[in-house]
Amino acid sequence: MTDLLNAIVLLSNFLIIPGLSYGSQLALGALGVTLVYGVLRFSNFGHGETMSFGAMVTILTTWGLQSIGVSIHPLPTALIAIPVGIIVTIFFTLLIDQTVYKYHRTRKANPVTFLIVSIGVMFFMGGLIRFIIGPGDQIFFDGTRFILKAKEFKELTGLDEGLSLKMTQGVTIITAIIIVAGLFWFLNHTRTGKSMRAYSDNENLALLSGINPRKVVLVTWILVATLATIAGTLYGLDKSFKPFVYMQLLLPIFASAIVGGVGNPVGAIVGGYVIAFSELIMTFAYKKVVLYLAPEGTTVDSLIQLLGTNYKIAVSFIILVIVLIIRPTGIFQGKTL
Repeated sequence: MTDLLNAIVLLSNFLIIPGLSYGSQLALGALGVTLVYGVLRFSNFGHGETMSFGAMVTILTTWGLQSIGVSIHPLPTALIAIPVGIIVTIFFTLLIDQTVYKYHRTRKANPVTFLIVSIGVMFFMGGLIRFIIGPGDQIFFDGTRFILKAKEFKELTGLDEGLSLKMTQGVTIITAIIIVAGLFWFLNHTRTGKSMRAYSDNENLALLSGINPRKVVLVTWILVATLATIAGTLYGLDKSFKPFVYMQLLLPIFASAIVGGVGNPVGAIVGGYVIAFSELIMTFAYKKVVLYLAPEGTTVDSLIQLLGTNYKIAVSFIILVIVLIIRPTGIFQGKTL
């Protein structure tokens, strides 16, 4: 029984908790992609850099707060800097929409044109971010590092394996639950949210019903900027902030949205966790788990690892290709809010 508990703790420590944390970050990022696709009907390749921009503003604000001694210990100071990051990112995103996307929207450009334009926006934002904050790693986490330490868990339970829960993981999971609940309440119980859903479902019918398309577009970008800033900041807190990483993060985010059903918020959330756990399950070394569960005296020479950690990003691509072949609309039927 003890060996079974040790195996469960080991899996929780290196698979379940990290999967929930990483999945929450991907889910928030995929929700932003889903909103743009569902309402504005194009794939926004600049979303990763929007996350990076929001995180950058939050980091600069955090440093400013830290320099004057502002803290919310044991929680990270970045949590009170996020609202500033959200506001600045909203204005910057709306500026890009008015100067870039609006031109093509008024001319009813096809989705491919928007996709290409969003790639240009992605490179522009990436260069701007690296110019402002630099290309290197930026550590901005403060506060208590662990909610639960492995050593304390071992002393409490007497098990050989210790369970640890980082503050960033706990904050990420709780924040994701709050944000997702708030977003679904907004989409389902407010007049503006219902207007967005109607506009997404049938644009022409929504316009005939008197829905203001400018307001729908405005609110969409506000929500996208908010989700991007929160997702980017949580990812930076958990993994450290590095601008180039957010461009690489675009593949698992899009994979999450497509696997769940692009344009479907529920699908984006489910897809985020599917991609996160798939990456961890495929690259986790099961040797120690097998030794706990196998009969005493069993020896294992290999790590019992399906893929090396260097191939983690490939898992997202493989799952994406499989879903596009077998079920192009995703787990949940996409294309609508």
